[in-house]
Amino acid sequence: MKLHELGARELLAGYRSRAFSPVEVAQAVLDHVARWEPHLHASYLLRPELALEQARASEARWQKGEPCGALDGVPVTIKDNIATQGDPVPLGTRATDLTPAVASAPPAARLFEAGAVMLCKTTMPDYGMLSSGLSSFHALARNPWDLSKTPGGSSSGGAAAAAAGYGPLHIGTDIGGSLRLPAGWCGIFSLKPSLGRIPIDPPYTGRAAGPMTRSVADAALMMEVLSLPDARDSMSLPYQTIAWSQFDQGPGILRGLRIGLLLDAGCALPAEPEVTAAIKRAASIFEQAGAIVEPMAPFLTRAMLDGMDHTWRLRSQIDLAALPVEKKASVLPYIQQWADSAAGMTGQQAFAAYSQFHNTRVATVRACQPFDYVLSPTAPMPAFAAELPSPTDDPLRPLEHIAFTVPYNMSEQPAASINCGYTAAGLPIGLQIAGRRFDDLGVLQVARAFECLRDPQRAWPQAPI
Repeated sequence: MKLHELGARELLAGYRSRAFSPVEVAQAVLDHVARWEPHLHASYLLRPELALEQARASEARWQKGEPCGALDGVPVTIKDNIATQGDPVPLGTRATDLTPAVASAPPAARLFEAGAVMLCKTTMPDYGMLSSGLSSFHALARNPWDLSKTPGGSSSGGAAAAAAGYGPLHIGTDIGGSLRLPAGWCGIFSLKPSLGRIPIDPPYTGRAAGPMTRSVADAALMMEVLSLPDARDSMSLPYQTIAWSQFDQGPGILRGLRIGLLLDAGCALPAEPEVTAAIKRAASIFEQAGAIVEPMAPFLTRAMLDGMDHTWRLRSQIDLAALPVEKKASVLPYIQQWADSAAGMTGQQAFAAYSQFHNTRVATVRACQPFDYVLSPTAPMPAFAAELPSPTDDPLRPLEHIAFTVPYNMSEQPAASINCGYTAAGLPIGLQIAGRRFDDLGVLQVARAFECLRDPQRAWPQAPI
């Protein structure tokens, strides 16, 4: 395998044995990125000299036999909205002032402390409010499996970068599916951890940071670093020593597990036939491994999904209304229309809408209670056209594709997406694996077991010549 294709664990072993150096790896990844980036537009603040400077410092530490942390010399990309000290945080929109961040946000700080080499930041849509790579600030991000398709969002660039081989480690954020949806559409692995497992700043209801990688093994390695404590997150969990290195327990771990199979989210867009077929095939693999798979009744209602949507609209309407006229005009028209639709909401309507966050939480926990884990599609459809802001292209029906993912943000449960098949056109299909609250390691272990058993995977896409 080429250096840019190696996983983080393989890179660390190579540094330890001196088979290659962090500088050689950084240069190989940068050369690979140079071939892909004109087509993908996954990166923001791609600064080769800075990455090489960090790699040289790492190389010096390895030569002394004194790596500074668990990721010393491993390339990583960081989503636009995760602050890195000294860099502006545009949040994917031209409406944001490009003021340098005073400090690195907790996930970035942990990566830097562990010695990771920041290859670049990665792109996202305006304010992270789309499940596509459409942005008023960044160039349109595309999917390496099919450049006419979106990588998804809002962790758009991170998913595209992982699938295209911009190094092994990437980090994004998720408030309704923004890690798992692009992971599913780009054929990679991602974990949205339990709320507060990875400290984040600023914290917000349902908001989580998480790894985006080609393998479960690399995600587990990232969790060792990212889950370390940071007092800035007022919603973080008390730090807990978790044996992340025990992620690989083999397929035998599936025997006897009670697995819920959710094929109907309860509202919004139904799963397309190719998606349903791939999820059923994954469920049969679990059954063959000894798991007890049972159909699960849908539990998300239209009132719940609309309530969350309307609350987010109102929040965005208030934020955009506070901008100068010319700044608001620079935001994507789709998001302006979506936010402006909440301008007439009454206090009573706003309270009723906000109440649906809690209703969703209660319904999700209740529905999952009989099961150890729940399988479902990550998204009801494969990746859609890159130019569209959402599958419906309708700002008044913007969340029709997140009905499988958003419940676990509200219930604070860990949920992962892992590739489980492909459409006839060759697009990846994501399987979502959700666990009980705090069982992040269990989700990784189940995902790893499936990773070992799933049907053969296709080769990763190659950069156009």
